Amino acid sequence: MCGIVGIVGKPDAAPVILDSLKRLEYRGYDSAGIATLVDGHIERRRAPGKLTGLDKVLRENPLTGSTGIGHTRWATHGVPNETNAHPHASDRVAVVHNGIIENFRELREELQKKGHKFHTETDTEVSVHLVTEYLNQGMSPEKAASAAVKRLHGAYALVMIFTGEEGLMIGARSGPPLAVGYGQKEMYLGSDAFALAPLTNKVAYLEDGDWVVVRPDSVKFFDAKDRPVNREIQTTSISASLVDKGTHRHFMAKEIFEQPEVVGHTLNTVLNPVTQTVALPKMPFDFATIPKATMIACGTASYATIVAKYWFESIAKMAVEVDVASEFRYREAPLPHGGLALFVSQSGETADTLAALRYCKEKGQHIASVVNVPGSSIARESEVIFPTHAGPEIGVASTKAFTCQLSVLAGLAIAAGRARGTISRDAEIRLTRSLMEVPRHMITLLNQDPIYEALAHEIAKARDVLYLGRGLSYPIALEGALKLKEISYIHAEGYAAGEMKHGPIALIDENVPVVVIAPYDSLFEKTVSNMQEVMARKGKVILISDKRGLELAGDKAFARIEVPEVDPFVAPLLYSVPIQLLAYHTAVVKGTDVDQPRNLAKSVTVE
Repeated sequence: MCGIVGIVGKPDAAPVILDSLKRLEYRGYDSAGIATLVDGHIERRRAPGKLTGLDKVLRENPLTGSTGIGHTRWATHGVPNETNAHPHASDRVAVVHNGIIENFRELREELQKKGHKFHTETDTEVSVHLVTEYLNQGMSPEKAASAAVKRLHGAYALVMIFTGEEGLMIGARSGPPLAVGYGQKEMYLGSDAFALAPLTNKVAYLEDGDWVVVRPDSVKFFDAKDRPVNREIQTTSISASLVDKGTHRHFMAKEIFEQPEVVGHTLNTVLNPVTQTVALPKMPFDFATIPKATMIACGTASYATIVAKYWFESIAKMAVEVDVASEFRYREAPLPHGGLALFVSQSGETADTLAALRYCKEKGQHIASVVNVPGSSIARESEVIFPTHAGPEIGVASTKAFTCQLSVLAGLAIAAGRARGTISRDAEIRLTRSLMEVPRHMITLLNQDPIYEALAHEIAKARDVLYLGRGLSYPIALEGALKLKEISYIHAEGYAAGEMKHGPIALIDENVPVVVIAPYDSLFEKTVSNMQEVMARKGKVILISDKRGLELAGDKAFARIEVPEVDPFVAPLLYSVPIQLLAYHTAVVKGTDVDQPRNLAKSVTVE
């Protein structure tokens, strides 16, 4: 989603804000802008498109000033052009905003009746006029900001600067994250600690409903009732250096190739390789007594929970429900007392997932989360977190975060099985040993990269692509289709292979590639039978299997990809790599924006 950076007390703030905004490009955006106070007056520079456009504008027409705010915008209301780009401003206040103001239409009508003239199509502009209205009534900036945010309904993180108020910045949060950074005679506000890492490693997070008054030498927090509060200052370990692509053409490629390392690192925090046991943090619940687990996530993370459902039900014999966060709470799902609600999110800020978490908390569930950002909102509101260690994932399409999520969930399933007495000690050793071998096998798959590059030229010709799998391979088929859609813009669908005869087989002809994910497991013969039905209708089958599976399936498939032979338990982690590489190379062939595909954002912090 949109990115925010604000600075007070830094001489020549605009170039520093621009550099910090570059760290937030991974969120996805379609315009950008900066505003500073120049001799007490608000001056702005904005541009549609990428930050290179704003950089050019600033070089041609520089901004001075030691108080400033910057923004990368992902369009919600209003097209992505310069007029709609943030910061929005009146003659008295400039504002940047992440999120959605749901009641902006009502407020806009009210303010227009009072003589305010609107110039953009955005919901954000209403906050500018609302604050201006209160300033015109004689309120101080602090009181005007407080009064204004109380009238806003929706999800927002706001940062404001004011005409004639050098060294003053006010922020507010309701939903999307906002962090305060502490410097020496200068202070910062940012969407997250990553944006502020080059400037400071000391941050404090606003809690929901908070607003904050920031000056070069002081920070004052207030809660939703305007009561002064303290928020803990944390020392972050996020690298101050910009993440680069290394020797890779795109961040996505770099992140795919990082998987052996980051999956290994994640597994080392979940497993004890010496005792071959699962090593988890102290938990406020016992898997042995959990009546039901509810697993909730969005997008790629939701497919990780489907894999986990298979693992937990087959290994731990635990009843598991999975749902997408955007639908879950609207069903008013009944939840058993003392149940476990497990949330999976790369950013830890996904708005729908956070709302579902709060619903489950109200219903008396134990709250656990699998997140890549330990300081995130979802992490802070969980009883226990199981961190992934993927590191910053810059590419919008998730790759290494997904396999790290699977790594953690696999460990949890083993732990649940042992706690419930459904697997033996010997089985625990076998499963943990299989997990520890995954990074090595991933390297083997990555060394086959030219195979995927060659196949991509064929897939790139297609208008439709199908992905098939059974059992643990079914959610990997779903993820494969999503990856291809996200970055190549080719229509793709994932199906349980047994469902082909119930409708999707009508789509098959000689122009439709069908990616079949079929490790040699208990469902292999059934999957191959479905594959034969596809080939009988001239579908171009790309079979992904292990050596035994490829031998038994024969050589009539259009293409075959060999995956190392592993325990079926860990197959989802390995079979994720070929589908990522197929999607990546297809997108490269088609010439799309691989790292920042159209219409998508990295972290969806509004509903």
